[in-house]
Amino acid sequence: MLNLERLRTLDALARHGSVSGAAEGLHITTSAVSQQMSKLEREVGQRLLAKNGRGVRLTDAGRLLAEHAARILSQVELAHSDLEAQRGQVAGELRVSAFPTAARGLFPAALGELRERHPALRVRSRELEPEQGIRGVVRGDLDLAVLLDWYNKPMPLPDGLVKAALLDDPTDVALPAGHRLAGRDELDLAELSEEEWITWGEGEFCHEWLMFTLRSQGIEPVVGHRAAETHTQLCLVAAGLGVCVAPLLGRDPLPEGVVTVPLRQRVRRHVFVVWRADADRRPSIRAAVQALRAAGERVGASAA
Repeated sequence: MLNLERLRTLDALARHGSVSGAAEGLHITTSAVSQQMSKLEREVGQRLLAKNGRGVRLTDAGRLLAEHAARILSQVELAHSDLEAQRGQVAGELRVSAFPTAARGLFPAALGELRERHPALRVRSRELEPEQGIRGVVRGDLDLAVLLDWYNKPMPLPDGLVKAALLDDPTDVALPAGHRLAGRDELDLAELSEEEWITWGEGEFCHEWLMFTLRSQGIEPVVGHRAAETHTQLCLVAAGLGVCVAPLLGRDPLPEGVVTVPLRQRVRRHVFVVWRADADRRPSIRAAVQALRAAGERVGASAA
């Protein structure tokens, strides 16, 4: 009989494309991955891996079994969901992630509500950028991930995920208090064409959105500083080192010396949560989505 954990290891190898990637996704050592695969090869009596330079690749038999493994693991997840739904209790463990400002702005209220209402549910949370959160949900390392996209740049999602909106997050521009435009009621992006921008890391979804948005307005942005977290960006603004976009979610309290001004374009980012479709019937998933929506509504009400 095929061992489920060894099939899980093969599935991780197929999805990540390397022993190190599979080990990271499964939170085990590379040695453990190799041992599991050796045992699985003995079980099936065929080679599943072949050397490929310094790495490995799946053989034809390995690819065939990996396709079956993905379907088997999906059925196992469905069985867990059905059993949890049949029991009707919000219990067990739930692994969730959110990008930093959502972890700051939504998780305290939402996870606090879950602990109070469902003491038998143990939630494990972590901060992850949206792309990392998607990967975690797809490969089963996470049950839920809070993500974002922008009004003019959707976040592409793979098949097999369910999505629920949490809030539309209004976004202003943050300026040093002594800036020539700090007293305005609203600003047009074109008025910031000569400014030095403080943004996210190269290649990050929000950085790419900002570059795309500014260039669509005919602005070639000058990037002076990069920081992953909004509050670090705001502290750099307070020091007079540039300007940044400042979504409402998770930004308060503003550092001293920073003012925010709405943009005439009504820039917003969409905050939402995703989970695997084969886990859709789990009461714990539904309870968590409800708590996150309630937290999002409170943020939205404060912005109105």
